[in-house]
Amino acid sequence: MLRRRLWAAGALVALSVAGPVPVAAPATAISALAGSSSSVPPSPSVSTAPPEPVPSESAPPEPAPLEGAADVREDQRWVLEMLNAEEAWKVTKGSGVIVALVDSGVDDQVAELRGRVISGPDMGSIRFDRDTPDAGRHGTAMASLIAGAGKGREGLLGVAPEARILSLPLIVEERPEDGSALPEEDLRSRSDSPLARAIRYAVDHGAKVVSMSLGAYGPHRSEREAVSYALSRGVVLVAAVGNDGESQYSMDNATSFWNFPAGYSGVIGVGAVDDLGKPATFSSDNLSVMVSAPGVDVPVVVPGGKYGSSEGTSSATALVAGVAALIKAKYPDISPQMVSQALTSTATAGPANGYDDHIGFGVVDAAAALAKAGRLVAGAAEVPVPDGKRFGDGTLPTEPSRPGPEPVRLWLYGVGLAGGLLAFAGAVAMLNRHSGREGPMAAAFEPVRRGRSRR
Repeated sequence: MLRRRLWAAGALVALSVAGPVPVAAPATAISALAGSSSSVPPSPSVSTAPPEPVPSESAPPEPAPLEGAADVREDQRWVLEMLNAEEAWKVTKGSGVIVALVDSGVDDQVAELRGRVISGPDMGSIRFDRDTPDAGRHGTAMASLIAGAGKGREGLLGVAPEARILSLPLIVEERPEDGSALPEEDLRSRSDSPLARAIRYAVDHGAKVVSMSLGAYGPHRSEREAVSYALSRGVVLVAAVGNDGESQYSMDNATSFWNFPAGYSGVIGVGAVDDLGKPATFSSDNLSVMVSAPGVDVPVVVPGGKYGSSEGTSSATALVAGVAALIKAKYPDISPQMVSQALTSTATAGPANGYDDHIGFGVVDAAAALAKAGRLVAGAAEVPVPDGKRFGDGTLPTEPSRPGPEPVRLWLYGVGLAGGLLAFAGAVAMLNRHSGREGPMAAAFEPVRRGRSRR
């Protein structure tokens, strides 16, 4: 079976090295998550071989963490403005919606997320332990972008600050060995997939949106079936398209490998842009990109309540998942297809020809997408019709005559036909009687005619 190289869609820049993320080679379907360069002890279900540290000579020095809650609110202003989030908050802030986050564990004790994180079961990764260095770093950052509620007038705000997070730990790691990002063999050969289990669990436990800042090269049957299962139940799926835009393969071929689940039909694939709305150089470019969102130097919360910045399509995915949560909060019964249509048809900073494989249809506009979703829902709604008022308060039209000939004409035609048949029968009878009278006379004259002929 072909092997799928596994990747994590983003790397935290402020508190971790921003170069290639070191990982351990997976020995099961999916093993661990990128987000830091520190190794973590594996659980018995994964490979016991510890990851080998990979130095990054080209990695820039770590930026200093943001100073405090007031600073992060100001630093994230450009993100919220690009998404037009504050205008959307006049309509809804995501109350009542659960967003499933398939990522590393989440620190539910940070102020921005306290009391609003539901911890789900381990889907195939190391267990979250706050005493483990860097544990839950990536998941906490993504959760804060989706549903961060701030600290009063300070702290970080997510796009859907009143939504809740269902944390489903599933850690994926990758180590590019030659920098080419070419697909390799996949050691997993199971018919099932941890990601498929995570999607199904999210659907069955009330999630209306699933955010997946991870992926792998090549589709998997169980994942495709799980995607169909989620879509059929009205759950919106959002996934990162990957960070292969600067790989050797991408530069040589002017396109990036497709990554899954972003490549599955029905999944909203998300690319990254910078603060000017330009495509991020690292963001993968292929036809799985549907929309884009900020993904360069995006402020986030990390375990322990500190702040940092994130770079990658992970961040963009979490932000779009937050916008999807706003739409589902306002219109709970809207279909995933309509959510995708609302996002793509209202995107800003789109390419001149309407679409390209770098930023898709453009950058998501939360307020405009909400308004569009309302129009789509209204247009698809069935209008109840009261009895007797199908066309308003006016009088109903008279019932049209039944098709076919008029009854009077039909009666006349029938009488005429019957008369004709009777006349025909009478004529036949008269002819028979007439021929019967002439028969004996003809026989009496026959000998005379014969005698005369012999003379």
